[in-house]
Amino acid sequence: MTSEPYDAVVLAGGAAKRLGGADKPGLPVAGRAMVERVLDACAGAAVTVVVGPRRAIGRPVVWAREQPPGGGPLAALAAGLRKVTADTVLVFAADLPFLTRTTALALRAVLREPHDGAVLTDADGRDQPLTAVYRTAALRRGLALIATEHGTVAGLPLRLLTAELALYRLPDPTGSASFDCDTWDDLSAARARIREHGHVLDEWIAAAKAELGIDLDVDTSVLLDLARDAAHGVARPAAPLTTFLVGYAAALAGGGPEAVADASRKAAALAVAWGKEAQDSAGPDTATGAGGGGGTPAG
Repeated sequence: MTSEPYDAVVLAGGAAKRLGGADKPGLPVAGRAMVERVLDACAGAAVTVVVGPRRAIGRPVVWAREQPPGGGPLAALAAGLRKVTADTVLVFAADLPFLTRTTALALRAVLREPHDGAVLTDADGRDQPLTAVYRTAALRRGLALIATEHGTVAGLPLRLLTAELALYRLPDPTGSASFDCDTWDDLSAARARIREHGHVLDEWIAAAKAELGIDLDVDTSVLLDLARDAAHGVARPAAPLTTFLVGYAAALAGGGPEAVADASRKAAALAVAWGKEAQDSAGPDTATGAGGGGGTPAG
């Protein structure tokens, strides 16, 4: 399943009534719009369809609009599926700040016959049908039956569709991928969690890479060690300047994790040598903490 092509539909419409009508998908968490963060999770899709009003997006997507605008999740899903060609499709809400590609891949990995889809379940065991992967044909068939029975899909709840599907239920592997921001309190909680120790550095690196258009995974511990060595062995301002120079050198060498690692090793060795030289220049008293000259044992 994981090697087969797939598409994605991101639902980015809705009235956001509990947010006073704000453009919910466009609200930032850690400096990036929530819809952009969700699109990161769709990076492997052949086609990504965003259903909702057009907005500035930092990657190629296909736009669609539900009819009528604000017509609810079934209408939005129907609009998105018209642009889909793959046999399976990720379906995500646009207000999931902690969704990652790892979770998307985990959902795809568990989709097997005879299931029509795989959905995340939250900590309370509740289905999260807008954090899911489905078989495209099953969604189209279900939407057609609902339209025939009710004369429309607009304004109808999503559960009318999912209740008729055979679903595999995957407990949220991260505990937060299905966390959505329906209220200002939810948004504040998401922003606070991003800044927690243990999360903030990874989030900052991910945001900076996205903003700079860099798709590169490097060992951040190597760069942090380099910064430490430059700060201690040379001078504190040497840390940011040295890491900048390493990045520049890696780019000149063709880029990629290996180029970064090679430049980092060279710069780290130089910083350590500088630190050792400074220590040696201070004399044996400073270097060893012992009295006497030259460090030669007394006869």
